[in-house]
Amino acid sequence: MAGEDCARKRQSGSATTCKTPENEETQKRPESERSFQNASNGRVDVDRVITRKMQLIAEAEQLKPAFMKEVDSHFTEFVNSLVAKSALLDSSSSASPFPASCLEKELHKAKTLRAPPEHGKIFTPRRSLLDELFEVSHIRTIYHMFIALLIVFILSTLLVDFIDEGRLVLGFDLLVFVFGKFPVVFCTWLCMFCATVIVPYNLFVWWAQGYCSSSHRVIHSLFYGMLFVLFQTAGLGFGPTYIAVSYALPPASRFIVILEQVRLVMKTYSFVRENVPRVLSCVKDKSGTVPIPRISQYLYFLFAPTLIYRDNYPRNPTIRWGYVATKFAQVLGSLFYAYYIFVRLCIPQFHNSSQETFNLRGLVLCIFNSILPGVLILFLVFFAFLHCWLNAFAEMLRFADRMFYKDWWNSTSYANYYRTWNVVVHDWLYYYAYRDFLWFFGKKFKAAAMLSVFTVSAAVHEYVLSVCFGYFYPVLFCLFTCFGVVFNFTLNDRRKGPIWNVIMWTSLFLGQGVIICLYSQEWYARQYCPVENPTFLDYLKPRSWSCHVKM
Repeated sequence: MAGEDCARKRQSGSATTCKTPENEETQKRPESERSFQNASNGRVDVDRVITRKMQLIAEAEQLKPAFMKEVDSHFTEFVNSLVAKSALLDSSSSASPFPASCLEKELHKAKTLRAPPEHGKIFTPRRSLLDELFEVSHIRTIYHMFIALLIVFILSTLLVDFIDEGRLVLGFDLLVFVFGKFPVVFCTWLCMFCATVIVPYNLFVWWAQGYCSSSHRVIHSLFYGMLFVLFQTAGLGFGPTYIAVSYALPPASRFIVILEQVRLVMKTYSFVRENVPRVLSCVKDKSGTVPIPRISQYLYFLFAPTLIYRDNYPRNPTIRWGYVATKFAQVLGSLFYAYYIFVRLCIPQFHNSSQETFNLRGLVLCIFNSILPGVLILFLVFFAFLHCWLNAFAEMLRFADRMFYKDWWNSTSYANYYRTWNVVVHDWLYYYAYRDFLWFFGKKFKAAAMLSVFTVSAAVHEYVLSVCFGYFYPVLFCLFTCFGVVFNFTLNDRRKGPIWNVIMWTSLFLGQGVIICLYSQEWYARQYCPVENPTFLDYLKPRSWSCHVKM
């Protein structure tokens, strides 16, 4: 027997190893099985096994982020390409009021009429980013923290008023003031909107119908182009501004009028810019039907939360009226939030600022004390308008593309921040300002195109603030054209990593502090130091620099 032979060899002290069938089977087993067997026999160091296990777990955790990032990037590229191809197929194969031959030739020959790529912005059904993030309990808790901060502001105001007045003061005098003369605002908006519905659409129809049969097409186009420019500058440009100034509308009422003015100007330009090349292409191809959009399509575009015209947009099947009510309630809550921020953080700080002598120390303290209210106002403007207001109108119109903004808070460069903060306005500037500039002057002038877009955007922002506040103080224009341009080229897309996100947020905080501080000082300086017979230079000269001398 093999067992007895082994016993005799062990007794004789032989150094040879006895190989029984059981031993041979054990040696042929994998190392892992033998380790477990040894462990069961108590002959393996348990600490070594645990250490090895922890090393494997650590290596797996190190590989997981890279693996997930790689999968996510490939999946995103795949989905984006699939959506783009699907949208192009839908746009080319769906039923259309225009001839199929005209649409095909438009896609292939529009290169001479429009800036590439020919299809422009593609609208696809997608939710707003905050709606998706609020489904995560951790993100929703941040939203609850802002609500708690609003409750603290309300309690602080009520307690201070009760201590000072001996009773609860529930008046909202500031809100009543800034939104005053609302009937004038409504009548002005109604006139602007009716004129926008009637004049640009009919001018385009008359031009398109007469362009085919006209023997002097250049003169015909120049005539209607001049009429359109006249309407844009005089009707939508000068008229609302004159009413806002002559009727001395308060700040918030002016913002409503002027922002609607800018919105309607941008929308009418997009309508003409998108449809004129189609008419020129079909006339060039001698198509029998002139592609003129229906008035219903134009009306839908005027209310839709986008500045890029399309005949049709992706639509949702139903309207969630509860969602609409929630968004409008959040807009109303944001207004009261802004009210308490100004009452508790801004008015006490700037009410007597004009009585103090201007010095560098006071300016630095003012800027840093204005960072908190400035950042809160920034968040409220983003949440109330770009998320709540636009989503409410999108839901009522069943507008399915809700990408009004992207994750701008994760930006590591100002170039990415400008692209993601307000996607609605960025799309208009990109397709009609930046890309058309390159189309006219060539792709070699990308830097010049970018500077021109910055200049136009800064000028429009400063125009809105100047008219709404009633004075010219180009703080935002200087920040936009100087620091904004420098940061755009220095903090570009090549800057990655958390440190650049920290730098971006730090500069954004400081910028908001500068804006709130300087504009608030100028506002109170003009209240305390009025000029009896102001000249044109008095409107341009900052009053806050010299107001303390007169008091």
